[in-house]
Amino acid sequence: MIKFEASKIKGLEEDKIYDITIIGGGIVGAATLYRLQNKYPYSKILLIEKEERLAPHQTGNNSGVIHSGLYYKPGSKKADTCVRGRHALVQFSKEYKVNHDVCGKVVVATDESELPFMEKIFNNGIANNTEGIRKITGDEVREIEPECVGIAGIHVPCTGIINFVQATNRFAELAIAKQAESKVVLGETYKEIIHGDFVSTVITDKNKYRSKYFIFCGGLQSDRLAQNDGVKTDMQIVGFRGDYYDLTDQAMHKVKNLIYPVPNPAFPFLGVHFTRMVEGGVECGPNAVFTFKREGYGKTDFDLKDTMDALSYGGTWKLFAKHWKFGLDEYKRAFSKKLFLKTLQRLIPSLTMEDLKPGRAGVRAMALGEDGEMIEDFKIEYGQNSIHVLNAPSPAATACMAIGDDIVAMAEERFNL
Repeated sequence: MIKFEASKIKGLEEDKIYDITIIGGGIVGAATLYRLQNKYPYSKILLIEKEERLAPHQTGNNSGVIHSGLYYKPGSKKADTCVRGRHALVQFSKEYKVNHDVCGKVVVATDESELPFMEKIFNNGIANNTEGIRKITGDEVREIEPECVGIAGIHVPCTGIINFVQATNRFAELAIAKQAESKVVLGETYKEIIHGDFVSTVITDKNKYRSKYFIFCGGLQSDRLAQNDGVKTDMQIVGFRGDYYDLTDQAMHKVKNLIYPVPNPAFPFLGVHFTRMVEGGVECGPNAVFTFKREGYGKTDFDLKDTMDALSYGGTWKLFAKHWKFGLDEYKRAFSKKLFLKTLQRLIPSLTMEDLKPGRAGVRAMALGEDGEMIEDFKIEYGQNSIHVLNAPSPAATACMAIGDDIVAMAEERFNL
């Protein structure tokens, strides 16, 4: 296993020009590095991550689910890349021993009012070639998940669970093993690019590097990185924190694999669900609350710049106005274990307060338009000599290898590789 370390070099690497530099070491950045290096083994590629490890934010703090493609609008980039990416990721995980399990899940309706939307997402799944899905009765739900109570559901056998952090590191390790002149640099924060005619200089808080082209996979900072590079955007990233509870040891038997509710079509999240984790344990969540710090995982975390950026953006207030009731309910639940439990009991009525213990949290980068509408699909824009992944929400981790393939195709056209 290759160990990535913060660079010891100070100043400019005078004798080296990288063909491509990738900013951002989440799973999309690492998968792009892997796909590029595989196709262009002689190219020198640099990846820069500001934290001391890869996959530190959205990649390392999500539910760890290999999504099936059930929820996404047929014909969208999300639908296409999710299905392509899922097949590629599962095959990669088998080949390179990434911890994963294609265990399946159930989506469960607990009220007749949910049946029309359940029918819609089932039809989406059929259109998106989500293999093996079938409608099931409430009794069949209980056969799969004995503690779960519902009136109907969808069984999705191709959904799985995975260690996304392990996958991210494996992508980077394999890329560096293929080309010794490529490099992964940790613990360096990108500052700016000084553009040249043929070669540009990227400046971090510690070093300078020369590179011909750039690919930005900045996740929670994607809009700021684009603006820094002179790319005009019609969106802004607004952070939403998701809190989890874990099932205690005596309650873990109540969940076999994955249990999801039918999502509320009026609210832009999938709802609180149960996920068996590939490394052990069962998580319950997440909720979704506005966060006052983009990379803040505590309930009281605060950053003045992040807060001012979000609250001075008109799209944020339009989102709040549209979803204020949902938002209020989510905030109440964030600070009330009793209310969180009540939501979970809709799916598993036998759960008690003693079955839950506090878990971790994640932050989702929501791309909002000026009209307050969430940008649903993936969004990638071009700069002068750069490609910017502006919006890559769930299922981006599942779709990472397909997104990487698409970025390679864009780079070939844009960069004349």
